[in-house]
Amino acid sequence: MKIFAALLMTLPLISQQRLVLDTDCGFFGDDGATLAMLVHSGKFRLEAITTVSGNVSSQQAAQNVRDILRLLGVTSRRVFLGAELPLVHTAAMAEYAHQHWGPVAFRGAFAEHTRPASNKTVNRDGVQELIRIVERAPNQITIVALGPLTNLALALRLRPEIAPKIRELVFMGGQFHVPGNASPQAEFNFWFDPEAAQIVLRSTIPKKVMFGLDICNLAVLDRQRFEEIVKVKTPLTERFRQDYGQRYPGFYQNPAAKVSVWDMLVAAWMIEPAYFGKPETLYLDVDTRFAPGYGKVIELDRRLAPDATPVQMMNALDYPQVFALIRNCLQGGKPSRHR
Repeated sequence: MKIFAALLMTLPLISQQRLVLDTDCGFFGDDGATLAMLVHSGKFRLEAITTVSGNVSSQQAAQNVRDILRLLGVTSRRVFLGAELPLVHTAAMAEYAHQHWGPVAFRGAFAEHTRPASNKTVNRDGVQELIRIVERAPNQITIVALGPLTNLALALRLRPEIAPKIRELVFMGGQFHVPGNASPQAEFNFWFDPEAAQIVLRSTIPKKVMFGLDICNLAVLDRQRFEEIVKVKTPLTERFRQDYGQRYPGFYQNPAAKVSVWDMLVAAWMIEPAYFGKPETLYLDVDTRFAPGYGKVIELDRRLAPDATPVQMMNALDYPQVFALIRNCLQGGKPSRHR
């Protein structure tokens, strides 16, 4: 009987999906909300969180992640600092693009003028840790990528043999049928590091699930939905209120503002995939020529990467159901079909 009881206690851990979360988390935003949703769902085991420069610097993202974990009551030292710079792209290149091909709507970490002080307590080998986790648990790890794909691209360059050992990659980035949001032709995460995105899309990772602007544009947070979330007062919703209300998009200054929920769709799909439509299967690549289309998603010429696996691009969702799930998770509850 004692053995049976002990076995029952281990079942939730056995059934949890094992994740590495790779993020460029700002003060809260969609990255912080995604982290909260994954934690509150109880369905996932976070093996590690790696940070990457994108919205903010990798160091700032690590600090923000630690702050949000404390609000969630999670004490974890498994936050790892990843790449501080894209593979090729630079702030000077972004300025050139803005001046000659513009406008560049958002430059993220390229626009930062100060860096947070180096924190010696932060683990600094994010790329190596990602490799170690996949190698220790082949075909068991899902990588959830919310920012530029620099860390994963570096891991694939250092250890190309890990690609088929990754269970799946679920990422927010790129776009195919709609315009960009950083430049007219490119979504921000792919625009920030196009070369990394190309390496990943051309890889042999068995399953790649893409949440690009094609689906993100269909999932909009407005002032009314914002108020639905923050009417429940918790430390987490207070940080959400400060960010979305006073920072970006600034609902208190601009009540008519609207913003996509972006990364939150990744968490919502992982928690409740039935709320989403059938994906479009495509072989995709990224334009890495330094020209107006830098970072644009294009169809893959399969002669260039004959072993590349296709991308499952998500295009449809039941947004009222998805928003209810987002709201419930952010307010601290377990997701449920019946609420």
